[in-house]
Amino acid sequence: MNSERTSLRGMVYASMFGSLTAIGAYIMIPLPPVPITFQTLFLNLAGALLGGYLGALSQVVYILLGVIGLPVFAGGKAGLGVLLGPTGGYLFGFVLAAFVVGKLIAVKKDPGLIWTILSMMAGMVVIYFLGILQLTLVARLSVEKAIVVGALPFLPGDMVKIVLASLIYLKIKDKIHIR
Repeated sequence: MNSERTSLRGMVYASMFGSLTAIGAYIMIPLPPVPITFQTLFLNLAGALLGGYLGALSQVVYILLGVIGLPVFAGGKAGLGVLLGPTGGYLFGFVLAAFVVGKLIAVKKDPGLIWTILSMMAGMVVIYFLGILQLTLVARLSVEKAIVVGALPFLPGDMVKIVLASLIYLKIKDKIHIR
């Protein structure tokens, strides 16, 4: 097992970013038609700063907080029903997206702004794919309708958060030491 997985410091960072993702559900910019929350900003930072494994673990922590009943999901929701409901695919996507972002960032020795943005965009594709998939299966929406209600309204806000997360990552990446 590598030190990324076993480091106590890494586990603390993963827990911290899981908690930050939970807090991000409450940090909102109320824009019509879809308010912007900051969950994915913290998810992207977790993947980029902690790497694939610990970034994904941070999102597992976040999901477990919600499953045990803490109101940490968007809109103050909680419980296993949210995970298994129409929007649960997005939450599953959080785990895989943080992993993807971390692994893509790690490909470059010193990733720049464009690579970081592209890595985070790849993570968002994962979130949207799994979210839309579950919307079609659970809510029985057509793929087109699921895209219209489950992706398109969120794209502008997600792009802003990706750029912001990328800039924050590049500013603080040398200050976070997992080992």
